[in-house]
Amino acid sequence: MKISTIFLFLLLPIVSFAQNYPGMSEEDMEQMMQQMQKMKSCMENVDQSKLKALEKRSRQMESEVKSLCASGKRDEAQKEAISFGKEIVNDPTMKIMRKCGDTMKDVMPKLSFTGLENDIKNRHICD
Repeated sequence: MKISTIFLFLLLPIVSFAQNYPGMSEEDMEQMMQQMQKMKSCMENVDQSKLKALEKRSRQMESEVKSLCASGKRDEAQKEAISFGKEIVNDPTMKIMRKCGDTMKDVMPKLSFTGLENDIKNRHICD
């Protein structure tokens, strides 16, 4: 239930954006709302205890990385962050959540992420 509420609040800006997006018809808006409902239903199947464990692990990692950055151990901080990112990408719970989120990809207008990948590659976790 908590996860559903969180995702509904996260999706509210998307709905607002869609209302003001040129070329989005009422039918498109209704389809998007149906897809949001499917995503919400999918998210209800996510194991809350596993999600809480991931959240706890993420907070620990954030603290560890900040500490490494503060200590001047930038390379070690970057290495830890990349390692944790790979761990999260391969986590079964996150895979389920990604699958749930994929229900929305065909409904929302295509957003441009030009240059985002290069921007990420050229940034450091401590900056």
